[in-house]
Amino acid sequence: MQETGYHPPQFPLSKGEIKGRYFSSHVLLLVFSLFIIHYSLFTSVVSADDLKLQDLIDEALKNNHEIIMSGAKTAGAGFRVPQAGSLPDPMLMIGYQNDGTKDLYTFGQDMAIDSMWMFSASQMFPFPGKRALKSDMARKDAESLHASNESLRLNTIARVKELYYSLFLVYKDIDLIKEKELLFLRIEDAAMARYSSGMGMQQEVLMAQAEKYMLLEKQEMLKQKTEAFESMLNLTLGRDVNSPLGRPVASLRTDYPYSLGDLVTAANERSPVIKAKNKMAESARFKVAMAEKEYYPDFTLNATYYLKARQFPDMWSFTSTINIPLYFMTKQRPAVQEAEELLSEAEHDIEAVQLMLASSLRDNYSMVKTAEKLMDLYKNGLIPKIYQDFDSALSGYSSGKTEAITVVSRLKALLDYELSYWTQFVEREKAIARIEALTGGEINSKSGE
Repeated sequence: MQETGYHPPQFPLSKGEIKGRYFSSHVLLLVFSLFIIHYSLFTSVVSADDLKLQDLIDEALKNNHEIIMSGAKTAGAGFRVPQAGSLPDPMLMIGYQNDGTKDLYTFGQDMAIDSMWMFSASQMFPFPGKRALKSDMARKDAESLHASNESLRLNTIARVKELYYSLFLVYKDIDLIKEKELLFLRIEDAAMARYSSGMGMQQEVLMAQAEKYMLLEKQEMLKQKTEAFESMLNLTLGRDVNSPLGRPVASLRTDYPYSLGDLVTAANERSPVIKAKNKMAESARFKVAMAEKEYYPDFTLNATYYLKARQFPDMWSFTSTINIPLYFMTKQRPAVQEAEELLSEAEHDIEAVQLMLASSLRDNYSMVKTAEKLMDLYKNGLIPKIYQDFDSALSGYSSGKTEAITVVSRLKALLDYELSYWTQFVEREKAIARIEALTGGEINSKSGE
């Protein structure tokens, strides 16, 4: 049979073996570990391999493929503005007119008075105001794409922050589980001591060991989540998904003194999504004006020079052609009505986006405030209290006054509350990141906890 790395103790053991195997080797380690746990719960140690959030944001803004594509699209839209305001290309014509059909080429013959070469140039001129309106429409479309590109950049920043804090939470959960392994070892030692003295049962030792190994299972599951978040973060950064990443560290707690009304006002004034919708509405207004201009005709100027043989004088002509919008009932008028409907759609789209932003801001703002209250409750109330309960229950179990299940449940509750504290910390930071994307950028200040 293949050997494994873990060899569980065989029961029954002698009392001397139990004491020598589980008691003496862990006393100093437990004292030191409890000291570390007490001071490391709400602190972070920075190392050389720490992953810095701002560096990731800068890299994503530079290398994210969606941002690069959006920037190229925005730049391309800017080149459409001068095209839209330009005149149509002029037309050149070269022709020959023969005199009669008897001879193939009669130019220069004495009686071929109608033989001539013709050289013509024409230029179409839109009705005054049309070119300016086309240029304005293209400009507003380009400005809309620019605002959309800015929105994408903000959403990418929010995405990087969310993945960063998700990865941080996984590492933090692994640390907390490793710390609690030492406390479960205290329970195991106490159970072994009671069993060796005849005060406890073998099932209590097995239960303590089972809980300890369940934590190892959780660690492996968390490691898999680490790989998943690293892959998604690398994708957002524009890296290969297997590129190595360091360990995220918690930033200082973010002060958030703003009210929901402040956030809604900031979003209405600064949000690139609303700016993009406003530009689209302005473009729609120009399209209405352009459709109304189509009631007016365009005109084409044409100049022609007729080259004849030397015995006949040359000629020239100058003409103007005007198109007549004769079918305006089925062409121009429906076009105006279509443009007006598109304008109405764009205006209602702005209102819908404003309501959507207000709803999203309210949701995320509620998350921020709820997380703050829960963090304070965990840090200043539940965690210190449950730690005292655990210590008391462990002492009572060692003296035979408390059952093992009570001690285990207290320790599991302590682990759950500590995990919940950091979960709320991460959810708060994620909500703030989403608020910043909705309001057009960072509006918060930093302060220590």
